[in-house]
Amino acid sequence: MLKIGIPIFPGSNCDRDIYHVLTNLYNVKTDLIWHKKDNIKNYNAIIIPGGFSFGDRLRAGIIAAHSPIIKEVKRLGNDGVPVLGICNGFQILVECELLPGSLIKNDHLSFSCKWIDLEVKNIDTPFTSAFKKNEIFKIPIANGEGRFILAEDQLKEVKKKNQIIFSYSNEDPNGSLESIAGVSNDSGNIVGMMPHPERTCQSELKSFGLTNTAMKIFDSLIAYIKK
Repeated sequence: MLKIGIPIFPGSNCDRDIYHVLTNLYNVKTDLIWHKKDNIKNYNAIIIPGGFSFGDRLRAGIIAAHSPIIKEVKRLGNDGVPVLGICNGFQILVECELLPGSLIKNDHLSFSCKWIDLEVKNIDTPFTSAFKKNEIFKIPIANGEGRFILAEDQLKEVKKKNQIIFSYSNEDPNGSLESIAGVSNDSGNIVGMMPHPERTCQSELKSFGLTNTAMKIFDSLIAYIKK
């Protein structure tokens, strides 16, 4: 049986959204795992949700990055288990150094909450195989510290290894370096992204001229772990 784990922290607020998507739409056994648990196993994938872990004290994701469960996430990720961090989950993966770069306050110093166009730059990951290369789709963002930055030498390395997974198309809502919206680790099994695919599962979106194309992220993951 497929099983996916969702680590939750004080201040997580998108964990139930992801749980709904996985259990009700994909019929996947899904566990919500409290951050103090220091021994997790038998999971096919881990998804770290968005929110404001520990109230974003000090800076977004930094306290959560030192929670006991992160040692297990690192172990699983280093063993090749797919790990996805969404918004605050992305910030946590960066802070615990599973992903390159940093996420800082948006360049306009305001919270960004809107639908944007996202472009898929790499389809060779467990989360993007259902897309076409350079496919553009609409997806919502909701963040105050979503500006991705990276040192110049690191950027060259990230580009060389094809670690840029998503980029903003037409409009960069955060001021991110080269409009980067999502990156992976060297192996491609750990991915972080600022936009929220779990918020696109409602069929009612069509009434507003929107689509749920972002759900291909979950389509890709389920197909990958079923192989």
